[in-house]
Order: sequence, then structure tokens, then C-alpha cells
Amino acid sequence: MKIRVGYELIYDFPQSTPVIMVLGTHFTRASDVIEPDYLTTSPSVPIFPYRDIYGNWCSRIVAPPGRMRLSANGVIRDSGLPDVVALSASQHPVEDLPADTLIFLLGSRYCETQRLSDVAWNLFEKSPAGWARVQAICDFVHRHIAFGYEHARATMTSWEVFKERKGVCRDFAHLAISFCRCMNIPARYCTGYLGDIGMPPPYGPMDFAGWFEAYLGGRWYTFDPRNNMPRIGRVLIAQGRDATDVPITHTFGPNTLVSFKVWTDEIS
Repeated sequence: MKIRVGYELIYDFPQSTPVIMVLGTHFTRASDVIEPDYLTTSPSVPIFPYRDIYGNWCSRIVAPPGRMRLSANGVIRDSGLPDVVALSASQHPVEDLPADTLIFLLGSRYCETQRLSDVAWNLFEKSPAGWARVQAICDFVHRHIAFGYEHARATMTSWEVFKERKGVCRDFAHLAISFCRCMNIPARYCTGYLGDIGMPPPYGPMDFAGWFEAYLGGRWYTFDPRNNMPRIGRVLIAQGRDATDVPITHTFGPNTLVSFKVWTDEIS
């Protein structure tokens, strides 16, 4: 299967403004890239790439005053298979976890493990450890939260999501991540492309998607409490502790987002 992925973001900047972007297919999919989804800007400005502490490719620009268009259009080869399900994947004792997973046990900006610890243990202590426990967390979050773009709030934390019972895909992921960490399961936030391949219509508007990965049985596995089912054609962009680490764009000054388009389409 081949998937065309891309975006067009248009901003108005009243003044010269530095911008950091976390956009583009993750390096773990490098061998699947047929046409690279290189970032382009209009007007053209110098782009300075770098890798962050999680290995994500990031870009820096200084946007001039006026209208700025950020865009990319690429093609990715995909297996066409749904997300892996590994029912026998076991949970590691904390003392046996690899050192590089430990940061994903700790609380973070949007994942308030201290506030949710008692809630998590009350809800999930009796669930079987391992895959079944993470799935129980996803089932709870999927049922507990009402999805709606009108509920989006940039400052919403997992505690607020739990109390308010509404949010968008990143909020589903943040709450599930918090519960996993409370139960001593490393969990990290993921952002990327996820279209409607293999799903029946009607289709909603395309957007970047948020999900998470849990460390079980010696590797990271994908979980998606928003959709709560294996999906086809997931294309990772970046990973981090939570959405703080992987913003699509982070601007250092006032601006207006004029237009936002994302596409993820199967092509022949």
C-alpha cells in the first residue's frame, strides 16, 4: 500500500517570529519513504533542522512579517496491516525496565500521575498485568471521554480531562498515558498521520492524530484510546513525554492560524 501524506498550514505574523516545527515522517519509517515529505515555506526562508532529545527531527525558521505558508507532500509505503495486537505481551517489573524507558514512568506537563495515582489503582489494580491492563485503560478512557473538536483546549491536562470527561485525541492519549504510568507501565505520547483507510464512511475532517505507545514484553506497542481498535496506515511523526515535547508548531510571538489542512490518502 502507498499513502500520500501532507499538510498546508498558513499563518499571519505581525512581526518577525521564530518558529519551531515538529513535522515530517519519523526516522523509523525512513525505509518506507517513496517521496519525502520535505517541509517547504512560502515565502522561502532558511530552514535549520535538528534532532531533539527524543530523536525526533525538528526544524527552525524565522518567519518574516506577513503571511507564511508551511507545507509538505510525500508518499509512504505501508504494509496495509492494522496495528499489532500482542495479547501475551507482559509487564516488566520496574527494576527490570531499560534505563531509557524510565522517563516515561514519570509525571509530565499534561500527564499528572500524582493526582491520578489513587484513581488509577482503584480502577485497574485487579486487571491482569501486561497487555490486558493497558487495554483495560484504553477501554475506560474510550468510554469515559466524549470526543469533540469544540472541546479542544491547549492547556487541558489529564486530570482536567478525567474530571470534565471531554476532549480530543490528544486528551484521550494523555489520560491513558497517565494511568499507564501510575500502574508502572512506561508510556509515551505519539503524534502523526492517521487517515480513514479501511474504515466505513462518513469520514470526518483530516487532522494530525495523537495516540500513545506502551512498553510491554521488551518493545513499544501502539495503543489508541480515541479509536480503541487496530487501525491501518498510521504514520508516526514524533514521540515524547506528552504533547509539550512534540508540538506541530511552536511560535515565539503573536500570530493567527489562517488555514489548516492535513491529508492522508491511499493511492494506487
